[in-house]
Amino acid sequence: MRTTTLDAVRNLGILAHVDAGKTTLTERVLFATGATYKRGEVHDGTTVTDFDPQERARGITIFAAAVSCTWDGHRVNLIDTPGHVDFSDEVERSLRVLDGAVAVFDGVAGVEPQSESVWRQADRHGVPRIAFVNKLDRPGADLDRAVESIRTRLHTVPLVVQLPIGAEEAFEGVVDLVRMRASTWNDERLEGPVPQALLPEAQRRRRLLEEAVAELLPEVVEEFFETGLSERTLTNALRELTRNGRGTVVLCGSAYRNRGIEPLLDAVIVYLPSPVDVPAVRGVDGQEREADPDAPFSALVFKVNATATGRLIYVRVYSGTVHKGETVLVAGRNERVGRILRVQADRHTPVDQAVAGDIVAVIGLKSARTGATLCDPAAPLSLEPPVSAEPVVSVAVEARRSADHAKLAEALGHLADEDPSLRVRTDPETGQTVLSGLGELHLQVAVKKASTDHRVEIVMGRPKVAYRETLATGVTGFVYRHVKQDGGQGQFAHVVIDTEPLETGFEFRSAVTGGRVPQEFVRAVEQGCRDALAEGPLGHPVTGLRVTLTDGSTHVKDSSEMAFRTAGRLGLREALRAGTMTLLEPIAEVTVTVPEEYVGGVLGDLASRRGRIVGSEVRAGTTVVTASVPLAEMFGYVTRLRSRTQGRGTFTSRPIGYAAA
Repeated sequence: MRTTTLDAVRNLGILAHVDAGKTTLTERVLFATGATYKRGEVHDGTTVTDFDPQERARGITIFAAAVSCTWDGHRVNLIDTPGHVDFSDEVERSLRVLDGAVAVFDGVAGVEPQSESVWRQADRHGVPRIAFVNKLDRPGADLDRAVESIRTRLHTVPLVVQLPIGAEEAFEGVVDLVRMRASTWNDERLEGPVPQALLPEAQRRRRLLEEAVAELLPEVVEEFFETGLSERTLTNALRELTRNGRGTVVLCGSAYRNRGIEPLLDAVIVYLPSPVDVPAVRGVDGQEREADPDAPFSALVFKVNATATGRLIYVRVYSGTVHKGETVLVAGRNERVGRILRVQADRHTPVDQAVAGDIVAVIGLKSARTGATLCDPAAPLSLEPPVSAEPVVSVAVEARRSADHAKLAEALGHLADEDPSLRVRTDPETGQTVLSGLGELHLQVAVKKASTDHRVEIVMGRPKVAYRETLATGVTGFVYRHVKQDGGQGQFAHVVIDTEPLETGFEFRSAVTGGRVPQEFVRAVEQGCRDALAEGPLGHPVTGLRVTLTDGSTHVKDSSEMAFRTAGRLGLREALRAGTMTLLEPIAEVTVTVPEEYVGGVLGDLASRRGRIVGSEVRAGTTVVTASVPLAEMFGYVTRLRSRTQGRGTFTSRPIGYAAA
């Protein structure tokens, strides 16, 4: 009975580029499954998952929201994720706890920049996906063109299982190529045989689908050539290809007009895995836990929400069962679970227990942070936490009234608690409080939230980007001696290092022979070098560097790990000053969509911002320009673009790395 219960659970996320229709699709899913009685609309600010006032004001998803519904006897735990690049860390944390995902694509634009980013994130986590090509009712929508962009830009094999009935404004339904049945929607879904006018095309596409499956799965080739694939064989093959990531099932529809939602839900149940279908979760020590309610309890914290009434800790339960009032181990401390809540966006229903496969919120855990593991105190386990992105933009913040400094500190503390990609520090030179994040919008949203939640007026400075520096020319045989004698045991360390440029990151090697520097001191030198990377000669973090320890010497009494760590830190700083450093600045890939008559002005403006045009293409009467632009030049670009295009131009950007400034 318990296995059946786990088999009937689907934990999935909705992934897409901004404005592809994720939130509208989520609303239609909730309506179709009976979880809501009225269809919410993004433009009206009435959606379930975009419940934050800033989300409703801006018309975009900012915070990942979890909801639950039931379909065909299955419970679907669904997370609506943000599509804007500034909130990609919310997507990363969500993907860490999901078993499957629906990737939503605009039927006109196809694969867009952030579509690629979230797809690569899902690749890293090994999350099986199905694709939903949305907005087929819009002028210029083309399923085949969108599918080709999936093939060429995402490097996957699209397995199209539907044929649209009608195009653009006349789009009214789909033909299911697996069951060879047609579904149309007026107010409700009507299902029947494939229309005679579409039957030859449906049969041709069914044959193409079977060919694509047979190429990927040798075990069905014989049946394909003898009789063609049966509905059962084709369904099982599509399920296997989806779960092993070798192919992507593609469906289509129009979420806004409520067309194609029920077949998508059917596909989620049939093709995406349940908690028992995915590999057992593995701890950092290699220990595994199966998705079994009777196994020792383990769960991962993927989101923290600091509310006025306490901290809501969102967790994915991987194994075992936890009851209200039980004690769990978190961050090395035993703490009591006060309450367990079933989550429906901003509404919560108390429950007595959570079992393997559940996504719930718990109250009462003071030590829990994003990425923390909750487990049975009798069976400790540590799970790999989600990796937070490094901030690229910083602003100075201060309270407008001096009396509110304590409130500001509390507000910023809550922000950093909720969002690990936000960093708060004090500038040692100016004494200002500096807030760092993933983009200008990210920081604006964070400051607005802190100001509203804690009733403190916050003043923001001008944004600054996070520069880096790298080695252009290194030095060989650089000698550094650390000698300190001030009474008692002294400190002595002698190191000889080489520095050379590296493509990215940091690498430390030891070429010491004859035991002139003991191994424990070599490790201390490496740690000291890593300490020195925090700030280079130009005042910024250092990247792209290889350090080789070639020689050194010790003192029989005064040498210690601390002495060699200090020598590594100070020696590398001096070696970098002796070499040549290059300043690096963050670069963003900017995609601008404008009517053709404004292209000239937009290209000139991008050039004035030191932008490099990568490409352009025409889509349905508009021109899409892609360029690489220094992030420092992009502040305030949205206002400039609107003024140049009379409000008709839009753009998206995503960081792609660093380049010499």
